[in-house]
Amino acid sequence: MNKVKVLFFASLQARTGTPAIELELPADASVRILKQQIVQLFPQMESMLGSTLVSVNREFAFDNDVIPLGAEVALFPPVSGGRADFPTVFAITDDVLDLDDLLGRITLPSTGAACMFTGMVRGVTRRGEAHDTLYLEYQAYQAMAEAKMSQVADEIRARWPSVEGIAIVQRIGRLFPGTPTVLIACTAPHRDTGVFEAARYGIDRLKEIVPVWKKEIGPQGQEWVEGGYIPKPED
Repeated sequence: MNKVKVLFFASLQARTGTPAIELELPADASVRILKQQIVQLFPQMESMLGSTLVSVNREFAFDNDVIPLGAEVALFPPVSGGRADFPTVFAITDDVLDLDDLLGRITLPSTGAACMFTGMVRGVTRRGEAHDTLYLEYQAYQAMAEAKMSQVADEIRARWPSVEGIAIVQRIGRLFPGTPTVLIACTAPHRDTGVFEAARYGIDRLKEIVPVWKKEIGPQGQEWVEGGYIPKPED
């Protein structure tokens, strides 16, 4: 038998009433078999599985994929939140961030203001103990990170209803000084409708709850840079 850990996110967690379970599967079980067992345990999930996404060991998986021994499996809804007429973009990517393209994707005919924050790799850090950086290496738990980005977008809309488009994109991989690493952008009809505050909230919240990590490599060596925020149950 193959004992795997199954994680549930967003509306699936609400439907099952639990964030995670352990499940025993046949040794060569596929994702399709796992879904069948999930329905047996949680019949209320049957209507959702047609649109449910699955990751196995943090990579997207599909019905015919065989689940490795001891794998971590995550089930979550499609990562595309927001109203259909208010575009929302969020992603973990190793591609170059095209700031103009991302802004264009969240701009509507009614948009009159946009606020964008872009984090970049510093070559020199002067805050605290000054040091040089050769490059950063970013990692992410992609499935959970994109689900949490969707949550951040929902929180922004709840606080600033005038916000139209939202983009939250994090780049991963090896990134050198001067390279954009993250983008938070919000659009709205006017500049005085909270668009500045919404973008600031977005980057601050991303740093709190979106599982992305960076390793700093410099002449002095390398180390993982850890944050200080401990998520709360309501996060």
